[in-house]
Amino acid sequence: MNRQTPALPVLGNVVAGIDASPAARTAALWAAAEADRRGRPLHLVHAADTDRRALWSSAESIEAVRQAGNELLLDTVSAVRERFPDLTVTRELGRQEPVAGLLAAGGRRGTIVVGSRGLGGFSSLMLGSIGLGVAARAEVPVIVVRGEGERPETGTVTAAVHGVEDLSWLLLAAAEAHARKATLRLVSVWNVLTHVGSVATMLDDLDEIARRRVQKLKELADRVRGAYPDLIVGHNVETGTSTSGILIEASAHTDLVVMGRGGRPLGVGPALGRVAHALIHHAQCPVQIVPSAFTDGDGTA
Repeated sequence: MNRQTPALPVLGNVVAGIDASPAARTAALWAAAEADRRGRPLHLVHAADTDRRALWSSAESIEAVRQAGNELLLDTVSAVRERFPDLTVTRELGRQEPVAGLLAAGGRRGTIVVGSRGLGGFSSLMLGSIGLGVAARAEVPVIVVRGEGERPETGTVTAAVHGVEDLSWLLLAAAEAHARKATLRLVSVWNVLTHVGSVATMLDDLDEIARRRVQKLKELADRVRGAYPDLIVGHNVETGTSTSGILIEASAHTDLVVMGRGGRPLGVGPALGRVAHALIHHAQCPVQIVPSAFTDGDGTA
């Protein structure tokens, strides 16, 4: 990898998808606070799916759906402006189905915010299919708002990293921490079981491998400090047999978990790894997924 530090990201506009669920209201208010921190406008989107509904519904039913969607948007705008009176808020009643509508609204450089649960079944257990679809398919950062809406801030942003190849999206996590005046904590999980039989054999010195991993993480932290001299950056390697379990536990002590998302296999279909999937279902704080393609752009997040 080129040792030159990539351009610093600029946190962009915030797009929040809403429906009538309590989780969506929580996400909209969280998105408003995020937009306010960034000094950016908030765009609220309710994808009414009227184009598809029109294939089997009457004109009266479609109009009722549109009216309910407009009322929901107006009510959410009112709730946001009550807390953030100076925030610029726009609204959109989309005609597309929700995943496509949110992806379109996110554009090329926005950040999409969704709730942890929609109006479907098993709402107490699973991320709604809309949020999951957006997180897997978006080419911009997606934040799934989990945890308690009024939880006290910890003053920490946590980034789940592997190595120096994560620097480009890691700078986005640094920008998030900088906007919050928070500490950035880099966490790398070393799961010994994943290396047995490949990188680590019975003859390898596992302690030496662990030391090299710590050193690489330190070098990555130093590069982030070079980009953000005023930012406090901590780093540590956690050892265990469950990467997702360790990160879920870490989510209880941070305001935001940020992680990268790799490219799609063969360039097609959704790409959401097992660890990311577990985090956005079970984390105790909001989770931001940053696709690899996004960090190849012009630095606006």
